[in-house]
Amino acid sequence: MKKIIYIFTLLVLIFSLQSCREEYLNEPQPTDAIAPEVIYSTYEGAQAHIAGILRRTRGQFPQASGSSSTDAGNLGSMYFARENKGNISINHNNWFSFDYAHENREANFRRTSFTWRFLYYLINQVNASIAGVEGSTGISASDKNVLLGQLYTMRGMFYFELSLEFQHTYKYDIGLFAPPIYKKSGELEGKPLSTQKEMYEFITSDLEKAIEIGSNERVDKSYFNKAVSYAVAARVYQVMENWTKAAAYAKLAYGGSPEAVLSPEAYQLGFDNMNEGKEWLLADPQTADQSNYYYLAPHAFYTRTESAYNNTFITKSFPLKFTSTDVRNQFATTTATDYRQWYTKKFKFAFDAHLPLIRTPEMILIEAEALYHSNPAAAHDLLYKLQKNRDINAVKSGNTGSALLEEILLERKKELYGEIGVEWYDAKRLRRGIVRDPWHRVNLANNPLLPDDKRFYLLIPQAELDANPNIPKDINVNR
Repeated sequence: MKKIIYIFTLLVLIFSLQSCREEYLNEPQPTDAIAPEVIYSTYEGAQAHIAGILRRTRGQFPQASGSSSTDAGNLGSMYFARENKGNISINHNNWFSFDYAHENREANFRRTSFTWRFLYYLINQVNASIAGVEGSTGISASDKNVLLGQLYTMRGMFYFELSLEFQHTYKYDIGLFAPPIYKKSGELEGKPLSTQKEMYEFITSDLEKAIEIGSNERVDKSYFNKAVSYAVAARVYQVMENWTKAAAYAKLAYGGSPEAVLSPEAYQLGFDNMNEGKEWLLADPQTADQSNYYYLAPHAFYTRTESAYNNTFITKSFPLKFTSTDVRNQFATTTATDYRQWYTKKFKFAFDAHLPLIRTPEMILIEAEALYHSNPAAAHDLLYKLQKNRDINAVKSGNTGSALLEEILLERKKELYGEIGVEWYDAKRLRRGIVRDPWHRVNLANNPLLPDDKRFYLLIPQAELDANPNIPKDINVNR
């Protein structure tokens, strides 16, 4: 009942706080909005605003023109755009086709504009909520910590996504510029660019604060709690290559016992229900009356049904990496003999399907990769626990050294493909290129994606350059 109240209340509250800066969104402001001091007079009111922010992560965010785009609207579309940039998935010249061809990074393109505006909109809403909670006289100190633990994690995560999209990876050069950092809601004056060092210091500060004060309690798996704080921190420290913290937080996120948090049987149920099995740490759920309909990526794009787009296939070499007894072997073939031959049944399409954002297997594999740098034997043992869980006939490899690392990275692809753009994510953070199989519709043979390729990041949107006097107008030249 409490969740229903939150969702109902958000219809009144979500637009009550100041929206993004005018250069991000030109939306009319409501004249009958409830004042912030009313919203933050109670824990329930503050939680209602958080529910509204979370709803926007899975809704369909409008373009600057006010229209909607199937491939640019929410967190799922961001992650699936990354998926399309790799070798595993093959786009059938439809939605996400420009991402697939690595032709969607220019300053005035839809992908660039959406990603910048969407993430800053969410950040602005979180900033408003942080200020409201901190300034509240009606919320107890303990309840404030519960709320702020969620909000600091959300802000850290959204800035982390910005850092991934608009610059080289952190380890390339921490002195490079990064997107501006806004700590307060509704700031109308455009901020100057930060640096990668400053950005990651801010992100990790937020996450460490969330871990210190946050709670393990939550309404359901669509809400952030301390386990999610650990998980987001594990991702961030993995990119920073702080392997000690990455290992520690990943282990805390899943609890330390792989057997207790893995549900191999759930892998075959279509990834449409966050409550099936024990593996989902964070999700974007849908209901029949709050559905994103055909916009839900990846479900609407891999699925082979008359009601879905059916526009994404799987490269021929990838299914061969799975044994017949691996529960993740969810592949099938069509009658085609070209790039459309193989597809995956991993995701089931429905208007009330849920979207996985973070799962326990990812945390286990982050810990394994981190351990590889300090205790390879322990890393191998942990990796094998996951492999044996997925395939009853799995045999522990004899890999050592770099071969063991490659085995861990392959397991990440096998486990997480389609979910977070894992192939692109790993290639970028590890400063590797992406090589496509020759049967891809766009195989990049004459223009391969090289390590530290500029196509791993987007340019600063032209609308931001036009509106923000504190960002040099020539910032995109030669980038």
